[in-house]
Amino acid sequence: MAKPRIIIADTDINYIIPLQLKFVEDFFELVDLEIITDEDYFNELFSTPQNAEILIVSEELYKQSVQRHNISHTFLMTEQYEEDQTVDLRVNFIFKYTSIKEIFNEITGKSADVLNLKREYKQETEVVLFYSASGGTGKTTLAMGVAASLTKNYKRVLYVNAARLQSFYHFLENKATITETEVYAKLTNPTESIYHDIKHVLRKEIFNYLPPFKAALMSLGLQYSVYEKFILSAKKSGDYDFIVVDADVTFDEEKAQLLNLADKVVVVTKQSMAAVSSTNVLVSNINGISSDKYIFICNDFDKQADNALISPNISLKFTISDYVEHFRYFDSMKPDDLSKEGCIQRTAFLII
Repeated sequence: MAKPRIIIADTDINYIIPLQLKFVEDFFELVDLEIITDEDYFNELFSTPQNAEILIVSEELYKQSVQRHNISHTFLMTEQYEEDQTVDLRVNFIFKYTSIKEIFNEITGKSADVLNLKREYKQETEVVLFYSASGGTGKTTLAMGVAASLTKNYKRVLYVNAARLQSFYHFLENKATITETEVYAKLTNPTESIYHDIKHVLRKEIFNYLPPFKAALMSLGLQYSVYEKFILSAKKSGDYDFIVVDADVTFDEEKAQLLNLADKVVVVTKQSMAAVSSTNVLVSNINGISSDKYIFICNDFDKQADNALISPNISLKFTISDYVEHFRYFDSMKPDDLSKEGCIQRTAFLII
């Protein structure tokens, strides 16, 4: 039986090498892998009829005429994620600058019929904690936008607002709180099945979310640890690809527990001296802050304003991964609006 033919075509050799390596590591001697980095050669090759199971091609090289060939699955590597972008229904769009692992899993998952390999690619649920060392950084705005963006990127997402006093409902169409007495009774003494016990109250507005409580945790007699137990129970269910946790700014033992259980932590700061200084203090109190687990985002960025992140008067203990620009009408923006912003999409891809 002939081996599946896979063609990877991109003039950017630095990009193509790690993707090539991933195919070699996982499918060594099981596929015929061809690498094309020369545009003239690519055009010459496709001037004659070609048969291939998979074609992975950059926007620079792709032409509509490629679809005249006998190619089972075509993946077009795009440098800018755009919602609802369409060229041909037979073309799969993949954001080029997400992780190689994610790209590889998506390609092999969608091409399982032609690869004819008994392999399973099941992504385990990842907990993504949004946290800030100071209030007013726009952490909830960013978390909501990223949750929506992940969902639009075909991920199953659960949003949990882990605040002692919740105020996130202004982002929602349905602002009603949880009223069922039996739900609060279960939250008072949560078991390992707490997610399934109260799953019926979850709502969906683009992504799934735990609705707001009717009062502060203290007023309801709930312990902050209820969030940790609910998150772990939801993760165990396997219902989601990502659980986005939006925590308040208090740094204590319980918050340290959330930091530990999270697979990724998005630390949100601003460019002000106060916010940068507070983030430096936070970094000093967390072990392993330099690992890939932690992503630092400067939110509400204004390039015309003073930027303490580049000030010679402060020594940064962290590195900013990306900047999210100031949104002029952020007060009226819903998660769907936020997910359309390029800077929000980039943050989502950093998580993926």
